[in-house]
Amino acid sequence: MKVAIAGAGAVGRSIARELLTNAHEVTLFERKADHIDPDSVPGASWILADACELSRLEEAQLQTFDVMIAATGDDKANLVVSLLAKTEFAVNRVVARVNDPRNEWLFGEDWGVDVAVSTPRLLASLVEEAVSVGDLVRLMTFRQGQASLVELTLPSNTPLAGKPVRRLELPHDVALVTILRGGRVIVPQSDDPIEGDDELIFIAPEEAEGALYEAMKIAR
Repeated sequence: MKVAIAGAGAVGRSIARELLTNAHEVTLFERKADHIDPDSVPGASWILADACELSRLEEAQLQTFDVMIAATGDDKANLVVSLLAKTEFAVNRVVARVNDPRNEWLFGEDWGVDVAVSTPRLLASLVEEAVSVGDLVRLMTFRQGQASLVELTLPSNTPLAGKPVRRLELPHDVALVTILRGGRVIVPQSDDPIEGDDELIFIAPEEAEGALYEAMKIAR
């Protein structure tokens, strides 16, 4: 993919390195000249520009990019970048960093954001995921809240132990995508049995989370 990243701080550079490792084409936009350091991200292209300026994005032909990542440390800037990328250049996928969780409600379809990543929220979810047994924990939201990645950890004495995946009574549009068991990541097949202490990862629309919780109450 061809990926643009607004903001070449520690976060932006780290994202760029990961994407380059996976053979994607990466361009970093940075408005401060003293932050331009091509040696820090070998293989990336650099543009000295404020990604909030429409004219600079036009010069960079942003419409030719597959993804825009708004990764600055300023939520206002990330919202502007996202809106321009989506509405002016029809970038297919816009990912935005949320610095202040209080602003998370803004990062949605109205501002052109497909996926909002809040580090504080994600860390809190991971803490909950580590300590919660029998409760649904929302790990991440996709497509302006249309679907979420949710986790449920089964107790060791769950009555579901030995039950095959095909017999789980899941709500409509909910899918079990992964079973984490010990140090293993299992892509579930219909005949795979559930075991105690399994961590079950689902994709579920927000409106189905309550029904999923009720359907899995037997696991508590």
